[in-house]
Amino acid sequence: NEAAASAVLDALNATDSNGTEALNATAKFVATPEGTALAYGSLVFMALLPIFFGALRSVTCSKSKNAADMPETITSRDAARFPIIASCTLFGLYLFFKVFSQEYINLLLSVYFFVLGVLALSHTMSPLMSRIFPASFPNKQYQLLFTQGSGESKEEIVNYEFDTKNLVCLLISSVVGVWYLLKKHWIANNLFGLAFALNGVELLHLNNVSTGCILLGGLFIYDVFWVFGTNVMVTVAKSFEAPIKLVFPQDLLEKGLEASNFAMLGLGDIVIPGIFIALLLRFDVSLNKNSRTYFYSSFLAYIFGLGLTIFVMHTFKHAQPALLYLVPACVGFPVIIALFKGELTEMFRHCTHVHPVQEERLKPRGLI
Repeated sequence: NEAAASAVLDALNATDSNGTEALNATAKFVATPEGTALAYGSLVFMALLPIFFGALRSVTCSKSKNAADMPETITSRDAARFPIIASCTLFGLYLFFKVFSQEYINLLLSVYFFVLGVLALSHTMSPLMSRIFPASFPNKQYQLLFTQGSGESKEEIVNYEFDTKNLVCLLISSVVGVWYLLKKHWIANNLFGLAFALNGVELLHLNNVSTGCILLGGLFIYDVFWVFGTNVMVTVAKSFEAPIKLVFPQDLLEKGLEASNFAMLGLGDIVIPGIFIALLLRFDVSLNKNSRTYFYSSFLAYIFGLGLTIFVMHTFKHAQPALLYLVPACVGFPVIIALFKGELTEMFRHCTHVHPVQEERLKPRGLI
């Protein structure tokens, strides 16, 4: 799971400042001020959606008794290893693109992310569909169960419960998937990207604030090194054709939906700060004070950090490691507030809920 997560979150952890070179190298394009403002503003708005709604859904997810909705808890050991795994994955992708044909690699990745994207988008749409369908809709229940062994040694491998509404979501998501697979259209890319980001924020849970600081601190160094120290991050970002970035055309006003000169934002710059913001929302809920101080402060800090990233990127015309600005903002703002409120110790002692099924899985690894 960690290697797959690294491939998704870290291959495009940097924001590419020149979408023209990345996706339309045959011709230089100078964006109009209006087109640039629309593109960057849309990227910021799209980045906020999965963080806000993913954080809200993470609260419900942490209380769920359904094993299918079980969150993946990130421990301090996981957080410490993640930048190393991410670096190995990133450099491995870089070598793959240097040695093998980019066309064949991206074909394999397209099929792989088609399957993941359909499942992620289906899971994202499911709560909405439950509200849209009338109560009279014939909603049958299904269960997919795979076990290993027999008798007392029987062990569940997969136990997934779903219903007719979930199948409808899967059908709609498959249509979007085929559209992406055939056309690689930027709207289909963004639908999958938003679904990946929202699912990441909802289902990846930091077990406490200290773990969050370890993860964000490690990826802060990782991001700065691979963007400023080498050309690896930007090379992979420009070569990697998969819905693991949000894009928006800077020439939309001139060319409409067929626009092709994109500004882009890697999903890692959304999910990594997003899971920390979601943790702070769960901390707010645990305080039982009917207040969301830490969530809103970190959410506003994210807006500030992302805006600063775009400003610096646009000013210097160079790819920026967004976590360079996002990590100090998202960690610093809530910590300062906790200091003033005298809740800093309580914040760092707070531990998130660990699902009983996952607790049994973590014990043999010595992680809890």
